[in-house]
Order: sequence, then structure tokens, then C-alpha cells
Amino acid sequence: MTRGTTNPNRLRRMDRWIAAVHGAELRRAADPVAVDLGYGAAPWTAVELLGRLRTAAPRARVVGVEIEPERVAAARPYEREGLTFRHGGFEVPVAGRPPLIRAANVLRQYDEAEVAAVWERLCARLAPAGGGSRGGLLVEGTCDEIGRRHVWVALGPEGPRTVTFATRLGSLERPSDLAERLPKALIHHNVPGEPVHAFLRDFDRAWAAAAPYASYGARQRWIRAVRDLAADWPVTDSPARWRQGEVTVAWEALAPVR
Repeated sequence: MTRGTTNPNRLRRMDRWIAAVHGAELRRAADPVAVDLGYGAAPWTAVELLGRLRTAAPRARVVGVEIEPERVAAARPYEREGLTFRHGGFEVPVAGRPPLIRAANVLRQYDEAEVAAVWERLCARLAPAGGGSRGGLLVEGTCDEIGRRHVWVALGPEGPRTVTFATRLGSLERPSDLAERLPKALIHHNVPGEPVHAFLRDFDRAWAAAAPYASYGARQRWIRAVRDLAADWPVTDSPARWRQGEVTVAWEALAPVR
């Protein structure tokens, strides 16, 4: 069981990203169900996820899953069309193979050695690729208590795809401030010799070089820094996402080497 800290609007950055990059897959899905795995002591994140997904996929529905029965019982009064709550864990107690599983602030309490097995188990539950679809999406990551800083890994049935860094730009002193929110698979690898450490070092350097753009606002400085960073790192998204205070990088570039 997680600590269950569930502040309203905490996962807004992750939700918006999911709706933007995975909305088309959800619209095409025969059963566009999203699983909010480990939603915590209150159901706010599941309620908010439904509203945000439906801006991109009007037929989407959300199933909140919690391992603590009392939390499920407390959430039941919030059920409505498209939103239900169930008792369970990594087995993901829903019929079929869902096109989306979100697990935010769940694996932070686990040992790093356990992460790969959990990822494999959850990815095996995702909708398979085929027929023009890349398959389902698992989004697993960590954020601060009010959602200003967030880092997540996106995985498909085949395994990890990307890492996304997202922040409220007005609160950012330097990009490496996001290191404290790295997901469990990466946080202990933010040391010299590891790719994620080199990435954050280079990001800080690009941020410092973009200081003249600060007079136009933190957003313009971030965009310039990411544009420079993309010359050496496989940034996979576009300025449309950078404007949101995000940057997404291919997993292979940041994967631990030891």
C-alpha cells in the first residue's frame, strides 16, 4: 500500500501528456479503458483522469485500482458513468488488456531491483500492437506533492519507450532540480558515468546558455535550451510540447548502464 498522498490536480501534467500523445490510440480502441493503478487515499486522480482523457477520447472510461479495500470502499460514492473502482494490484483486475495503465508515485517505495519485474508484469497486461496500433501504454513515474515537477517513463508491450521531464517553469531554478523526481528505475543512477546524470548536466548547461532568453519569459528560455539539447540527445517531441514545460527523450539514451 502506498502512502496515499492524493492532492487534487497533482497529476495534471501527466494527464495532459497522455491525452495529447495517446488520445488517438484511445479513440481507436474498441474498449478505451484506462487504469489508474494505486490512486491513493482519495479518488481525485481517477476522477480527473476521466475528464482529461475524454477531451481526446470521448468514449474513454477509467477504472481506479487500489490494494487497500478501505480505499476502494471510500471511493465507491464517486462512481459514475465511465468511472469505477476495484480492489487489486499489479495483476490489474479488469477484463481484457487495457490500452492505458497509469501508475504514478507507486514504485517509489519499492526497491530498484523489483522495478523490472513490475514493468514486465504490467506491460504484459497492455493491449497488444497490431493493425496499425503500437499497442497499449504504461505510464509510470513520480511527482512532487502538488505536481510542479514530474518525471515519467512511457512503456509499450515491448518495454520502455521514452522518459518525459515536466515542470512548472516559473518554479524552476535549473533543469537538474527535476532529479529528485526521477522514477525508481533512474533515481539511483544520477551519478557520474550514468546517462541520466550526463543528460541533466547537459540540460543545465543548455539552460545556462539560454539565459538571455529569460527576458522573454521562462517558457522561451526552456524552448531554447531544449532546442540546443536536441543537438546531442534524442529528443522525441516537438516545440508544441516544449511550450508546456516538457521534454521527452528516448529511453535508450537514459537507460542505466550498471
